[in-house]
Amino acid sequence: MNHNELSHLRPKLESALELLTLELSPQQVDLLMEYLLLLQKWNKVYNLTAIRDPEEMLTKHLIDSLAVVPHIDSESIIDVGTGGGLPGIPLAICFPERRIDLLDSNSKKTRFLIQAKAQLGLNNTQVWHKRVEEYQPEPLYDAVISRAFASLEDMLTWTHHLIPEGGVWWAMKAQKETEDLAGLPEYAEVTRIIELQVPGLDAQRRLIQAQKKAD
Repeated sequence: MNHNELSHLRPKLESALELLTLELSPQQVDLLMEYLLLLQKWNKVYNLTAIRDPEEMLTKHLIDSLAVVPHIDSESIIDVGTGGGLPGIPLAICFPERRIDLLDSNSKKTRFLIQAKAQLGLNNTQVWHKRVEEYQPEPLYDAVISRAFASLEDMLTWTHHLIPEGGVWWAMKAQKETEDLAGLPEYAEVTRIIELQVPGLDAQRRLIQAQKKAD
């Protein structure tokens, strides 16, 4: 797959990857472009995201998700409330050797994810159509990531059964959401707050890393 109808956006993606110092193969860039096309096509029917314009999707969804890639060092990750696969599918493309699973309770969204997984050949990802509190993974994941949760506290509370002691949460946040880091559950400790620069996006983003302590 070299050419798709959004290929005019490829240079913008490539320059963003350069700014993020992400070295991907041409095949990986192909897959990211193919994913963008799938997202745009299915969005017309399935309403995966409120953003309709492909160029805006590229910046606000794809590049926004890729901005966290240099910081994520966990080997097995579940993207909870992944929606249309963000950031999980970009992570799965960037880390073919890691396990990156996707969970969402919306059946339209998981139908899209299953199709995307098949079409992009992502053998390192499983799609789970479940409510997060009902999912009991074996083995547990090294980390949970999400860019959709309303609050960090809710994310920690609803997902702490998915990771072991020492496991990590990665919460993607818009800068304007000021998080109350004081009111977090006692089994979680914020270990890093990473300020992100998303190429092409005139807004602050941050990645909050928290670690699970002994209950």
